[in-house]
Amino acid sequence: MSLTIDYYLVPQSPWTYFGHVRFTALAAQAGATVRIKPMDLGQIFPKTGGLPVGQRSAQRQAYRLVELRRFADHLQLPLNLHPQFFPVAGDDAARLIITVDQHDGADAAMRLCGAVLTAVWAQERNIADAAVLAELLHEQHLDAARLAQSKEAGAQTTYQTYTDEALNIGVFGAPTYVVDGELFWGQDRLEFLQRRLQAA
Repeated sequence: MSLTIDYYLVPQSPWTYFGHVRFTALAAQAGATVRIKPMDLGQIFPKTGGLPVGQRSAQRQAYRLVELRRFADHLQLPLNLHPQFFPVAGDDAARLIITVDQHDGADAAMRLCGAVLTAVWAQERNIADAAVLAELLHEQHLDAARLAQSKEAGAQTTYQTYTDEALNIGVFGAPTYVVDGELFWGQDRLEFLQRRLQAA
């Protein structure tokens, strides 16, 4: 029986960045189907008790930086601790990932998602800039038309649908991986997700 993992994410999240490559490999090893579902944390946080980074207490903001550095070192991933373009709006990138998924399939969308995350956290690129998104499409050998298509109503409708779905099943942060209704929140829960897949 083929397993399906719903992958709820935001394309500017450092934690999604830390987990993306490992999650992709884990899902492939398990033979699982990934349904990539970018969501809008701007809608989810107010309804689930979350706060944007800048609104968190000084203690939480300071510890977040400690953890980011720890995970970057542990995972041996490049990381700009204070990216030039963060905070950054991820809506356009989210809709572009959705559009690529719809036209080119999940594997292409996952590749683009990884490129977007890397652009924010390792390359000092502004994913809210249409020119940068066009460059990322080109670098991933994807059709340039996807950028214009991502501005159409269908992409926004799907983006809202995924956000509503996330709220309805109890998602409150990114990344969240969901298997048969069971939530695994955070890239540091990938080991538990792997166990769940192995037990299926």
